[in-house]
Amino acid sequence: MPFTNFDFKERYRYQNGFDSYLESEAVSGALPIGHNSPQKPPLGLYAEKLSGTAFTAPRHENKQSWLYRILPSCSHPPFVQATPRNGQEPVLERSPARLHYIPNQLRWDPFDHESDTDFVSGLRLVAGAGDPTLKQGLGMYIYAAGKSMSAQSAFYSADGDLLIVAQDGVLDIRTEFGWLLVRPMEIAVIPRGVRYQVFLPSGPVRGYALELYQGHFQLPELGPIGSNGLANVRDFQAPVACFSEDHGSIALDGPNSYTITAKFNNTLFETKQPHTPFDVVAWHGNYYPYKYDLGRFNTIGSISFDHPDPSIFTVLSAPSDHAGTAIADFVIFPPRWLVGEDTFRPPWYHRNTMSEFMGLITGAYDAKKGGKGGFVPGGASLHNVMSGHGPDAASYEGARNADLKPQKVGEGSCAFMFESCLMVGVTDWGLETCHKVQEDYNEHSWGGVKVHWKGMPEGEKGQGHLL
Repeated sequence: MPFTNFDFKERYRYQNGFDSYLESEAVSGALPIGHNSPQKPPLGLYAEKLSGTAFTAPRHENKQSWLYRILPSCSHPPFVQATPRNGQEPVLERSPARLHYIPNQLRWDPFDHESDTDFVSGLRLVAGAGDPTLKQGLGMYIYAAGKSMSAQSAFYSADGDLLIVAQDGVLDIRTEFGWLLVRPMEIAVIPRGVRYQVFLPSGPVRGYALELYQGHFQLPELGPIGSNGLANVRDFQAPVACFSEDHGSIALDGPNSYTITAKFNNTLFETKQPHTPFDVVAWHGNYYPYKYDLGRFNTIGSISFDHPDPSIFTVLSAPSDHAGTAIADFVIFPPRWLVGEDTFRPPWYHRNTMSEFMGLITGAYDAKKGGKGGFVPGGASLHNVMSGHGPDAASYEGARNADLKPQKVGEGSCAFMFESCLMVGVTDWGLETCHKVQEDYNEHSWGGVKVHWKGMPEGEKGQGHLL
């Protein structure tokens, strides 16, 4: 089935298309015709431009949207540094110097669910590289929340675009552009600067997130694959305009008071304003939040021999300034058929110039069958630059001796990978505070790898050696 059959049914309508120029109005006539900023916009609205790139960025890279709202977003008192919520400050490492850059292979047990955090206070930076002040690099997160954000609140990040990978529980996300329902096996991207709030309609949630400090995600080039395949443009969904009129109070502590939290250089700031931030009556542009059902990914693979590079499973890519190299790739390993002849079918052993952070949304990963603790949904692994990795011993022996009939692997499973050209550092929280690192990961995975070497054939001893 080329889509996911979700237990939690869809609530909203969407517009379809990736990087498309879209428009939406919740009230007929709210969008001006023929220009963007008339002297008096329709219905007494304010015109506000939201730019995701420099004004002078090339046309094919330029990201912007025009919002037509009841009050402009600048209408608020100054921000101040936020106080910890529930006595607990989000773990957002502020300095790259506090990251631990180590060559060890790492694997984490499933991260804990939380009961007293919302989406914002439940964000935990596990690993990252670069600096959001220079708009370079990325951050890799776990989120865990047990309660919805307050209906009188909103959050945005000035640091980067946030790619959310739902693993357990449903996210009902209200954005300035409209609503997104994000369920396990769906992802969402919230662009830099877009304000939103997250509700939990089915209870506690847990998942993964990647914040991209530079550029924006795009679909990978298809090359000889042709015009269709992998993630198709039509399967991405963007919200339709939806607004509130809660803007009548002037008291900052009154019933119309909204707390706006900003993530700015991995530090949280907040302000209170006497009107809702969700008052966008209409919008048009190509800079907006969107979601995607991973069940719609059209997997491409070998139908003769050998295992193709995992890049063939790329859903979204954020390229660097060097062609073919990404600051971040989002890669998935969904259910798929393997038919390669005389082929070791799981991923091969390798060392990579890229860093690979993997998570498991559901099911079991076909290259990690053994080992204490295992690779479990809600857990993760990190294989940093040039750190050797591959199937564990049990998976290798099983694949080495398998009967190579056509085989469907990953049924009911989906693993993913955040891959980056950058060397990734691990936070104190990710390395120690979370208490989830599997200390014996290496030994349990590869300590039992067998020697299958049969020795040199008779008569060839000494070949290749100096006399």
